[in-house]
Amino acid sequence: MNRSVLDLRFCSLLVGCSLLTIGCRSELPVDFEENLVHAKKWELQSGASMDQVVEDSQWALDKLFGFPDEPKLPDSFGEDEDLKTLVSLEHLQAASGSDLDEGRGLYRQHCGRCHGISGNGRGEAAALVEPYPRDFRPGIFKFKSTTRASKPLKSDLTRTIKYGLAGTSMVPEYQLPDGKVGPLPDDVIEKLVDYVIYLSIRGETERALLDEAAMELDLEGGERLIDPSLETSDAEAFQEQWELIEEVVAEIGGSWLDAEDEVVEIEIPADLPVPASHEELVTMLAGDLGDALRQSIERGRELFVGTIASCSKCHGTSGRGDGQEADYDDWTKDWTTRIGLKPDDESALIPLIARGALPPRTIKPRNFEQGVFRGGERPQDLFHRLNQGIAGTPMPAVTLVPGQFEEADVWHLLNFVRSLKQPEETVVTPAAATSAATGSTDDQAIATATN
Repeated sequence: MNRSVLDLRFCSLLVGCSLLTIGCRSELPVDFEENLVHAKKWELQSGASMDQVVEDSQWALDKLFGFPDEPKLPDSFGEDEDLKTLVSLEHLQAASGSDLDEGRGLYRQHCGRCHGISGNGRGEAAALVEPYPRDFRPGIFKFKSTTRASKPLKSDLTRTIKYGLAGTSMVPEYQLPDGKVGPLPDDVIEKLVDYVIYLSIRGETERALLDEAAMELDLEGGERLIDPSLETSDAEAFQEQWELIEEVVAEIGGSWLDAEDEVVEIEIPADLPVPASHEELVTMLAGDLGDALRQSIERGRELFVGTIASCSKCHGTSGRGDGQEADYDDWTKDWTTRIGLKPDDESALIPLIARGALPPRTIKPRNFEQGVFRGGERPQDLFHRLNQGIAGTPMPAVTLVPGQFEEADVWHLLNFVRSLKQPEETVVTPAAATSAATGSTDDQAIATATN
């Protein structure tokens, strides 16, 4: 058999095993990976070695958060009544550890093969997945009910795990204890949500400590983020260093608590037809609301190609996603353009890729003809993404202009985008044609595709 075909089949098998966790069981490494990419960024900018900073930050992170098999929470999470509610240590115990141990390992079983032990988006299957799995460490999440710059609610993370993200490898199908594949029980999702928050806080703390050291310390002069030897030789100096680290953790934890106050309230207008799905849109167009909905869609079309909303710049004039296609998400820009490197300059990126960065891929604007909306297709979901943009991506929030583009126009734009979906067509492959000619009924010979 052709080697490329074998490689393709192997990759497909690995992706399938990683996403559904059926078979293909292997024990993953049990150490948190250092964020060497973030450290290398600072070395490239300052010229100073970050080796000691990485070592010191790892010591502090171990003391604060424990290890993949033995997680813990910072002391402040047990002392502060509000932070106590953020993450349950009981949930961490169930989600952490080996998935071969009874009552443990939920994260490794259901998430680790894509998102990685450290939540860095570098699991076993990461390089084979499009788009790459989410890296939780910057503390940025795309699909949520809060403002763009805020953390998500627990309910937002719950929804993503429960229903997946349409059009991606983040599917709502998981290997269940009874051997079947399907949605996870709510109590399991609760444990995974807490563990994702734990990994995100730990990862964001690590980034913040590296930033603090690089920007505030005289590294070449020997200043250190934390010197563990001072704990016994100079307790006062050690405590001063440690309190600064605890302040960083408390601030990051507090940002998760603040999310409750950053929810964007969305009310569907009563005087405007706003279908909840494409099927409902088709029904409305054929009914009494047809004329009003057609006017709304036409107004949305004008805005879509106009200069204020400027949606067509990326999504194309027909909404097929064929406009600007040379941009990148913030996870890529963080270690490329923001430090003066071009994402397509392969030789310049080698030092960072060698330390764990995944090769850059351009972010693809949504093709609305497919009718696939990753963060949900409810009117509230679509309005939120237009109103707030999508964190971590080039998708901006709309800019309201009195008399030209007002809040009602966001709903018109939403109706137009929903109207672009094209019907699915059955595509007959050459293998299917052969099967038809021979009278074979090989179901795998027929593939369904969307225009």
